[in-house]
Amino acid sequence: MPTYEDDYRLSIEDPSAFWRQRQSEIDWFKQPTETLSQDVNGSWRWYRDGTLNSCWLAIDRHIEAGRGEALALIYDSPATRTIEKFTFNELADRVGRVAGGMRQLGVGKGDRVVIYLPMIPEAVISMLACARLGAIHSVVFGGFASRELALRIDDAEPKLLLTASCGIEFEKVIAYKPLVDEALALASHKVDSVVVKQRPQVEAAMSPNRNLDWDEWEREAPDADVVEVSALDPLYILYTSGTTGKPKGVVRDNGGHAVALTYSMNAVYGVDAGDVFWAASDVGWVVGHSYIVYGPLFKGCTTILFEGKPVRTPDAGTFWRVIADHGVKTFFVAPTAFRAIKKEDPQCKFLRDYDISSLEYLFVAGERCDEPTWHWLNDHVNVPVIDHWWQTETGWSICANMAGYGLKEIKPGSLTLPVPGYDVRILTDEGFEAPPNTDGNVVVAAPLPPGTLPTLWRDHERFEASYWSSFPGYYATGDGGFRDEDGYVYVMGRTDDVMNVAGHRLSTGQIEEAIASHPAVAECAVLGIRDAEKGQVPIGLVLLKDGMNISSDTLETELIQMVRTQVGPFANFRRCVIVTRLPKTRSGKILRQVMRKMVDGDVFSMPSTIDDPEILSEIREDLTEAGLIAPTT
Repeated sequence: MPTYEDDYRLSIEDPSAFWRQRQSEIDWFKQPTETLSQDVNGSWRWYRDGTLNSCWLAIDRHIEAGRGEALALIYDSPATRTIEKFTFNELADRVGRVAGGMRQLGVGKGDRVVIYLPMIPEAVISMLACARLGAIHSVVFGGFASRELALRIDDAEPKLLLTASCGIEFEKVIAYKPLVDEALALASHKVDSVVVKQRPQVEAAMSPNRNLDWDEWEREAPDADVVEVSALDPLYILYTSGTTGKPKGVVRDNGGHAVALTYSMNAVYGVDAGDVFWAASDVGWVVGHSYIVYGPLFKGCTTILFEGKPVRTPDAGTFWRVIADHGVKTFFVAPTAFRAIKKEDPQCKFLRDYDISSLEYLFVAGERCDEPTWHWLNDHVNVPVIDHWWQTETGWSICANMAGYGLKEIKPGSLTLPVPGYDVRILTDEGFEAPPNTDGNVVVAAPLPPGTLPTLWRDHERFEASYWSSFPGYYATGDGGFRDEDGYVYVMGRTDDVMNVAGHRLSTGQIEEAIASHPAVAECAVLGIRDAEKGQVPIGLVLLKDGMNISSDTLETELIQMVRTQVGPFANFRRCVIVTRLPKTRSGKILRQVMRKMVDGDVFSMPSTIDDPEILSEIREDLTEAGLIAPTT
């Protein structure tokens, strides 16, 4: 068996040879003969002349291999006190009928379908049904507000929208249909049909001319066969935050995605067919796409769909209960979840009530795992605690301690080593390689491996500008960090204006647009500042229009509500500060990074392009008065 060192070396020195070996790990309709090529835009593409179907790989091929009665999906919902299990045969039956229902509504290869669903089986089923038809799904996280949903509808231009009557968060029931109706009214693009899954907690009002009841629609639908697609055909669009308020539509193709995720299941996570894998995320995020739906099912694992929270559903022991009940081998979750558990159960007493001996690996990602959280887990959970790092754009791990090759030494705070296929470098701002233990920009040399984004939906120019223009020949991750003398990678945080709030990636621009719409606000800046529980939380710095007479408390209350309405409650915006001026460069760019470092207590340098150096003293006084910076002695 090849070692990590052998495979990594081959993947960098001869990527075509390495990924040609991996392509045999999936079943193709037409085997590709061309492993790596470039398209007309100059983007690197994988398996150009191969054909396949991602739904067939996730379901049908396991049935053909005689595993139809093996367990494919476990829906565990403490929110509704429901557990439901699906074999591959049962999942195939429902996916085939939903795909047939879509086809009757005119959905075909290349058409887009927006999915706005909570964590219920229909979310997984609808994604796979799209893949079955060769349609392109775009899942929108159920916590997004109507305006954000409308932006995605206008960009993706879907033929169909799938939703439910409600989602559930703790004891709160959130009606989805009014949010969808408002989004459709706001959007310029007109969606042909909306299918609504009625849940018992809320009955949605239906519009006869446009709305279909999910249960009737699925029950009456014929079965649909799989559609053969090119390896380069898009499987999905997933919108991620950019440094502006406009989301970026990350495109994932079928071929490279299937190869990369299948490889990753054993190589990174140490699981094989029949093992139980659980990623405690949401299908609205990339983790849900890669490791609730596609990766585990490609590999033939049992995957868990969890509708709940790490605490209060019903208590801080719910994660341990799920692992024990279902025999989870590998568990993957954001560190934020464990910070919430640690807060409610600091001695991890609930763990004593459950037998989690099935668990072999605990992976964390989605944000930097702080060392106190790592040590708390390491002290209480008798399995390796493995921090790894990847992005919406890459779709799977850039750096990890890879269980399938045998674990390396774990260094708390480090992501260990790059995964085969990722030529990770640390560059100075001038583009030179930084020496060991020196902070710089984390980049990846071209070509990126299979499964990563080849472009942005209908905006290749933005793709080039966002990821490839800062350091030609290198994909700019937007993160800063360093490598130590052993080559271990440490990612310390964003270098741009994107923040990570409890594992949710949000742009400052999204929240700034909401704040700026307040009639009293002349200008604003949002900072993602460090938070012990959520990783980062946003705060707003606000300049008032001349003559405006509004108290800071009133303004803060109104802005909190506006952000909840326009972005969503998961943004965790709860604080704003009225300031006299905002520090800017001479070209007018607000110095968010400088102010963020000021609040976080990090070292920062005075930018040479600052318009007025004195303003930093003023903003420090404003932030000190607001209690965000400790008074200097």
